[in-house]
This record gives sequence, C-alpha cells and structure tokens, in this order.
Amino acid sequence: MAYSSITGKAGTAVETDGGALRCGMIDMPTFDGSIPAYFAAPENSGRVPVVLVIQEIFGLHEHIQDVCRRLAKQGYMAVAVELYHRQGDPASYTDAPTLIKEVVAKVPDEQVMADLDASVKWAAEQGADTSRLGVTGFCWGGRLTWLYAAHNPGCKAAVAWYGRLVSGHGPLQVRNPIDVCGDLHAPVLGLYGAQDASIPLDGVKRMEAALAEGNAAAKASEFVVYPDSGHAFFADYRPTYVQADAVDAWQRMLGWFKRHM
Repeated sequence: MAYSSITGKAGTAVETDGGALRCGMIDMPTFDGSIPAYFAAPENSGRVPVVLVIQEIFGLHEHIQDVCRRLAKQGYMAVAVELYHRQGDPASYTDAPTLIKEVVAKVPDEQVMADLDASVKWAAEQGADTSRLGVTGFCWGGRLTWLYAAHNPGCKAAVAWYGRLVSGHGPLQVRNPIDVCGDLHAPVLGLYGAQDASIPLDGVKRMEAALAEGNAAAKASEFVVYPDSGHAFFADYRPTYVQADAVDAWQRMLGWFKRHM
C-alpha cells in the first residue's frame, strides 16, 4: 500500500488499520528488565526484513505506532520502543521545552543504542530476518538514526527525518551525526526541510561536507531537502504537515530500503 492512499490533511492523524497484520504493544526484554514497545508485521509472515522506528521527541505515541503499521503493510516487521521509559512519561507534558529539560536531556545515547539492539534481538526471536535491518527515526529519533547506523554493523540502511546533525538535546548526548561520518555501517538518507528553524541549512551543508570525507557508507549517503517544508513535515497529526513532501519522502524511504536491504 502506498502512503499516498492514506494521506490526510494537516492536523488530522492518518489511521492505518491493523488488517492482515500482527501488531500491538509488548514488553521488550532489554539490558535492565523490560520496557514498553510496539511492533507491527505482516500476518503469517516468514523471515521478513526489519525496520526499527525511533520515536519523535514526544515518545511512542499513536503516530509512531501508525508508522509501524504502514511499514508492516509494505512487508516489514517494524519495531518501536518507548525510549524514555526510565526517565519519564512524555504524555504527561504539555510543552516541549519542559519535556526536553526534565526527560529528553536525561536519556543517554548509550541507553538508546542498547534498547535498539534489544529490539533487533527480539525481532530475530520472532523469526524476522535481521540480516536485512533498517532504521528510521523522526525529529529526536532522526538524530539517533544516524548514530545507530554507526553503532550496529548489521544495519544495512537508514533514513533520518529532520534529526539534528551537529548538536543534541543535553549534556549526555556527546556525539552527534557530524562526528560519526567515518563510522557509518549503512548509508543514510536524510529527509529535511529548508524552512526548519531548528536545523539550519548550514548544518546540512556541514554534514554533506563531512560525509564526502567519510567512509564508503558515508559517501553513499544522500540528503533530500524540501524547499517549502519546515520541521516535522511528515507528522500528519500536527499543523506542520506538508502532504506533498510527506508522500514524496515516504516513497523515497521505501525505495532506499528496497535498494540497500
């Protein structure tokens, strides 16, 4: 199913049904117990490829779960973990600055990498084909998508949606995408908006220059910058949504995964 068949207007969340899917919340075993996670996969699927979906700054909410279902409709097992579980509940916050200060800034990158690794292990135990592993993330998760592509040698493809490139959200986030261009194991497709005030185009240009000096995966990475879009142009439940660019970017992501996985 193409994304264009389920588009909505800005501020109206797209809802992808769970028909012909296995999907739902689970307790994900990880390094210090278990944490909540959501998965979606084709019903009666065999060894399908895996895509890790990294949440926005607002956590594992319905939009991220819907993205998992959209990917499952395309033949992937998609897994998304509540990566703030130990630090706090993002749903209890009403403004982003407070959420960042009290929760997001306290989430170490090392913790995220370990939880994503646990997701891969869980997917393998369910019979998915983790030799075909991809990762995608949005906003806060976009930055971590770059980092995971440098962390896991088994990662084959990555797609980062408007994630920070040269800075993080707090002192625990010491390495950033621009620092790992020589370490990438998978080529990354970066999907960004030219009108994004939080990620100036100067940062994109700096990242492109760093990638050109990086390893083979870095040199194979690409950016697509949408001239009229700002931050969160894919987030259909928010007024920032730009349908034409969201549809185009979704198709580019699917093509990237098909090409590299």
